[in-house]
Amino acid sequence: MKTDDALHKELLSAWEETYKKGQLTLWIFLSLKEGPKYVSGLQESIERFSKGTIHAEEQSLYRTLRKYYHLKMVDFSAGKGHKGPDRKYYHLTPLGESLLQSFVERNIQLFFEEPLKELLLNDSITAKKITP
Repeated sequence: MKTDDALHKELLSAWEETYKKGQLTLWIFLSLKEGPKYVSGLQESIERFSKGTIHAEEQSLYRTLRKYYHLKMVDFSAGKGHKGPDRKYYHLTPLGESLLQSFVERNIQLFFEEPLKELLLNDSITAKKITP
């Protein structure tokens, strides 16, 4: 039988894994909102923004960017690589910028408004936290 701490860690890990897969678009778009980036630059931004909790695989990013390019949400331009061939520097298109803004308004801003803000900042929630 698992201890409460072990069960907590296991369930939190599974929930975070599901969350991460569902939020890759948000992290990519936020990174590109900061400015054009090549794939490894995107990986670095995503890790920095998420404080190391999100690690996007290179192939996942390429696949996702290719899909978003075909949907006209991102575009790219060729730029010089440091030592090798030219790189693709990805950026949001006006459609991508508009989608990000709409997503944030509908799904993110509500966390900064009552009653969710109060629930998330309520000390009774943090007092019940199990130490990982």
